[in-house]
Amino acid sequence: MIEKTRHIKDTKKLVGQLPTIRYVEPKYAFCATTNARCAKYELFVKEGDHVNKCQQIGVRNGGFFEQPIHSPCSGTFVGLEKHYHRNGKLIDFIKIENDFKDTFDPSCKERTPEEIAKLTKAEMTEIIKKCGLVGLGGSSFPTYIKFQTDKPINLILINGIECEPYITSDHRIMLEYPYRIINGIKYVMQAFNCKKALICIKSKYKDIEAAYKEILKEFEGSGIELCLVKNYYPQGWEVAMIKEATGIKLNPGELPSNRGIINFNVSTIIGVYKAIKYNMPVVKRNITITGDGITHPHNFRVLVGTPIKELIPLCGGYKNPEKDKVFILGGPMMGASVPSDDCIITKTVTSIIVFDKASYKEEPCVRCGSCVLSCPVGLEPVQIMNAVKSLDKERIKALNPLKCIECGLCAYSCTSKIQVTDYIRRAKIFAKL
Repeated sequence: MIEKTRHIKDTKKLVGQLPTIRYVEPKYAFCATTNARCAKYELFVKEGDHVNKCQQIGVRNGGFFEQPIHSPCSGTFVGLEKHYHRNGKLIDFIKIENDFKDTFDPSCKERTPEEIAKLTKAEMTEIIKKCGLVGLGGSSFPTYIKFQTDKPINLILINGIECEPYITSDHRIMLEYPYRIINGIKYVMQAFNCKKALICIKSKYKDIEAAYKEILKEFEGSGIELCLVKNYYPQGWEVAMIKEATGIKLNPGELPSNRGIINFNVSTIIGVYKAIKYNMPVVKRNITITGDGITHPHNFRVLVGTPIKELIPLCGGYKNPEKDKVFILGGPMMGASVPSDDCIITKTVTSIIVFDKASYKEEPCVRCGSCVLSCPVGLEPVQIMNAVKSLDKERIKALNPLKCIECGLCAYSCTSKIQVTDYIRRAKIFAKL
């Protein structure tokens, strides 16, 4: 009997219990010149220039918005060097030779509680914009754009669900930096004049539940509460999280702000805290390095711009080094594959998953319907795949592949091992023509 796939094999238990290893002093740090949202860039420095930590050294242009580029360390701009980006493309990176002095840019100044209390929503939005904060759960969407909504916000949701398998970086950050998270939430509540916030976690995360129930006793009357949600995948998708936490079901394409809700990933909320409190961009982040190709999986706190190659030895190197490896930046369900470990940790890299390369024989579709049953947005993946194979553009558009959130459940549940999600990604391209 074919059933709806909602649960992914649990691969988190061990790594989530290990304390985070700190690695924030690479010899060179690298800043991406472009990304999936911004195809153009401009540099404000030339080779040989000294730069300070958190100094703006360039800007990316995404058409209707810009993303400032900040140096993650102090040192010397060496030049441009090509490496793989999390989007799987080989691009130019700005190479900074670290002087290990941690000389902060003068723009980084701590604000007093009194100064923060006087900040308006418009002022906070501008601070976050200048700090270049984006969605750190992997979306990379500029956070300041969320702050620009003119809708009244009655509820703030903090996404600590981390529903993809293997990844535990948010799990550790919630245990290790709870006060940064809570203060970041308070700043957002102040900005939107909102009286209620829910920290959403899966109900199986008993360690986080116990920690936050105790910590939140210090913030009674703040309006911040813990919200336990179900343990299925993709519970971390904002539509699923909102429905589970509030009972509200968003319409396709509807913004949560239309319902008086705004949501942030836990890492993003720490970014809000650092921006408002210290006027600092994101220069460090937590990541998970794991997979059956790694000897000792771990969580790390690293300098943004650190080459992944430098972290592999800290995990005991590759298990079975004679075997070819598959490298995934992000989760195994929604992440991007890169051809080698010659890639860089950017702000939105949540994890590096290394698998031993394995061969799978794709069988013909048996029309079992598992992909249809499992699709959280109600698509017909096989029909979309067939339309792509026949290059039927009108049929593709009629099947509405743009609704796809690329959760990967169609491919995961496929009994014939067909990479259905890849066909739907191709269908999205056709649908936009």
